[in-house]
Amino acid sequence: MSSFLYSMAKTKAQAIQEIQKQLKQKKILPVYYLFGEDTYSIETAHKAIEEYLNPFIASDFDKETYYGEKQTFANIIGLASTFPFGSEKKLITLRQAEKVKDKKELLTYLKTPADFSVIILLHEGSVSNLESEPYKTLFNQGYLFEARELKGNSLIEWIILTAEKNGKKISYENAQLLMDISGENRSSLEAQLEKIILYIGESKEITIESIRGLSTSLKQYTIFDLQNALAKRNKNNALKVAYNLLKNGTSPIQIIGMLNKYFTGLARLTELYDLKTNEYQLARILGTHTYYLPEYREARKLYSNKQLADVFSALLKADISSKTTSIDDYTLITVLIAEIVKD
Repeated sequence: MSSFLYSMAKTKAQAIQEIQKQLKQKKILPVYYLFGEDTYSIETAHKAIEEYLNPFIASDFDKETYYGEKQTFANIIGLASTFPFGSEKKLITLRQAEKVKDKKELLTYLKTPADFSVIILLHEGSVSNLESEPYKTLFNQGYLFEARELKGNSLIEWIILTAEKNGKKISYENAQLLMDISGENRSSLEAQLEKIILYIGESKEITIESIRGLSTSLKQYTIFDLQNALAKRNKNNALKVAYNLLKNGTSPIQIIGMLNKYFTGLARLTELYDLKTNEYQLARILGTHTYYLPEYREARKLYSNKQLADVFSALLKADISSKTTSIDDYTLITVLIAEIVKD
């Protein structure tokens, strides 16, 4: 039993980020099998391979995309085994690779893949058993890559690196603020970064003012505007902000999650000040920006321990309702805010 567990632990696909490193070293593989929960990374890696190969592909007939629902590996391998139409390389992309049935055909091809073709196999979601075929052979050949979802610190570091690639600088603190505002979806974060970079023009640094300024210019509120309204117990303004958030794509689950984080911070504030925690450490512990600490202090004066207990009860109730009932988003958040800011 222990040897089986050791074998399973040992079989771990390469991180998909390794593909970029290999391409920089001018290393191109005959087969790529990309899978995982992070669709952003999968599409980014696919695009990087495609861009690397473009100079070697002269004909559109040598770059084709197919879908697994209506394909067989026998057909894909047949195409890959046919010489290109005047190009040095042929690129074949197969989406929904997990839906193809005749996996034994792929195993045969993996033994001696064509050196003039590159097959990119895109698998939607995770792989339940990497010890099963064809994943075991793909792993042993070095063709298997997993796109693991970036979260927390790893995602903040990605924001910082992405800003640097675009010639901009953003502090860890401001990157965390941007993630809190936009959520942990990398496509949304990239879209927000692009807007901010356009907004700041020639400026080299993405500051808290530029992040807030963009939201103002677009007439969009952020979760921090909602927190500010609730901090002042201003129900009408809180509803106005919440409706704007919902209208612009923020989910109720995200709103509930951020408010839970905010009020948890409020509940800990007195204890942390008693410990004489400095402002920077305090902001990091609370998961916020030092810019917002004065608002936290003022809000704590307006929420007693009993009121905070009622807030957590309301948040739990809203979370359960969002997952177990068909209540619409606007009604759910309206009831939540009404229970947080009781007259």
